[in-house]
Amino acid sequence: MQRWRGYEAAPGDWGRSVVTIGVFDGVHRGHQATIGHAVSRARELGVRSVVVTFDPHPAEVVRPGAHPAVLTEPIRKAELIEALGVDVLCVVPFTAELSRLPAEAFVHDILVEHLHAALVVVGDNFRFGHRAAGNVALLEQLGRTYGFAVENAPLVAADGTVFSSTYVRARIEAGDVAAATVVLGRPHRLEGVVVLGDQRGRELGFPTANLRCPPHAAVPADGVYAGWLVRGGIERLPAAISIGTNPTFAGRERRVEAHVLDFAGDLYGEHVALDFAAHLRGQIRYDAIEPLLAQMAEDVARTRLAVA
Repeated sequence: MQRWRGYEAAPGDWGRSVVTIGVFDGVHRGHQATIGHAVSRARELGVRSVVVTFDPHPAEVVRPGAHPAVLTEPIRKAELIEALGVDVLCVVPFTAELSRLPAEAFVHDILVEHLHAALVVVGDNFRFGHRAAGNVALLEQLGRTYGFAVENAPLVAADGTVFSSTYVRARIEAGDVAAATVVLGRPHRLEGVVVLGDQRGRELGFPTANLRCPPHAAVPADGVYAGWLVRGGIERLPAAISIGTNPTFAGRERRVEAHVLDFAGDLYGEHVALDFAAHLRGQIRYDAIEPLLAQMAEDVARTRLAVA
């Protein structure tokens, strides 16, 4: 898969293409259906498929401080999109200037002049241009003017719930990582660097890897979870994951810590990922160490069952 920074990176001899546009945060099953449809149609037409996405999230530019929780970091998102068979990922820097681009100019500059779209695949709720004034009907009208077709990729839903990034964020915020898994088609993942913590877990016999997460990362609700710590993108190690402030020890800083089962190595400084399988319990404050240790032992046992 080619990766372009900005649509201006399209080569001068670029031919026709099938294009789909969106933020695609999470690359959930709805996104997968839309992108997959674009890839399939590109192959049928004998042209290349292009996914256009944006960085940073448009909401952060249009409404500063309103950046939604990030479900997939840029590198991870690119990997997931590449796995769908896409030919080109075009990441467009979303600026204030771009946000003011009228809908027709957005289509002409990006889809027509640079990407030479033969077909544009979008979801039913697609909006574009200044103040999101453009919709699918306008896109179809402009397609007739500029010589490209438009196809809708129907929204994906189950049990009356439409799959969306907003829904996934809500489930993660509530700690319902199982529901998030259903929509994503895989466990929700947090990435970060392992940093030095209080080493209290080591003293208690349950050493933990403390994860420093990127800004805006979609961190699940406080509680204890079963999951995996992923090293090098390949090695998956069962882990009991704690999120919260360590109320038993009067902690104030919210932390993400993973006790990797049956592991005695050193993870400090490594960039790792945590995949969430199941919510085990909420955070509990204990008045003594003994019941805490008993609970941690139970958490480990339940983790073994959840990720077996």
